[in-house]
Amino acid sequence: MKRRPVQIAAGVAALVLLALGGTALAGDQTSTAASKPTRLAAATMIVEVDATAGDAGAQFFLDGEPWRSMTISGPNGRTLLTINAEGRLKGWGLTELFSETNEPPFDVVPLEKFKKRFPEGKYTFVGTTIEGEKVVGKARLSHDIPEGPEITSPADGATVARTNVVARWMAPAEPPGIDIVGYRVIVTREDPLRVYSVDLKASARSVPIPSEFLESGTEYELEIQAIEESGNQTFTTIMFEVS
Repeated sequence: MKRRPVQIAAGVAALVLLALGGTALAGDQTSTAASKPTRLAAATMIVEVDATAGDAGAQFFLDGEPWRSMTISGPNGRTLLTINAEGRLKGWGLTELFSETNEPPFDVVPLEKFKKRFPEGKYTFVGTTIEGEKVVGKARLSHDIPEGPEITSPADGATVARTNVVARWMAPAEPPGIDIVGYRVIVTREDPLRVYSVDLKASARSVPIPSEFLESGTEYELEIQAIEESGNQTFTTIMFEVS
């Protein structure tokens, strides 16, 4: 019985606030919750360098609730990319998105010029979900780029027995600020396309390629990536044939 007058008083206070143009506390909490933007589940930006061909590209990835528009901006505030889902996708939306930039050779766009186009720092992702709500994310791009590993086996252009293919490499030097956290070995047959890929610890220097993956009389590309703590990666490639 003693609690009822308190409830009435609270209700009167709410009515007074509304009469004066204010908003009741419960309404404030609902409004704040509704205006809070949705965060992307993932947002990354890295630099990938091809040490064999001599070029570099920026790669970005995002993942989140279905969205219909997305803008990526650099640390200087300049827009890097804007995507709008149109046509049949307008009300359907996208979730994941991966892409990489053009990779002109270093004699056309030197690495230092590439870094100026894609400055290190925080990149912001701002978009709209298919329900019309704001979705945001951020990624930090680093210029900590490793050197490419030196492939020691197989030799470039060599013919190797199908049961004896072992990828071996020498780790690149790690100057101050560079921390290689792992390697990725990729073997590719072009036609028909078939890919074998394995991720390895930073201490790894070799890995056997399963004979079941290989076919005699076929040419393959071996790619070995050095992956830096920032996610940036540099790879070296050679070609070999299986007998």
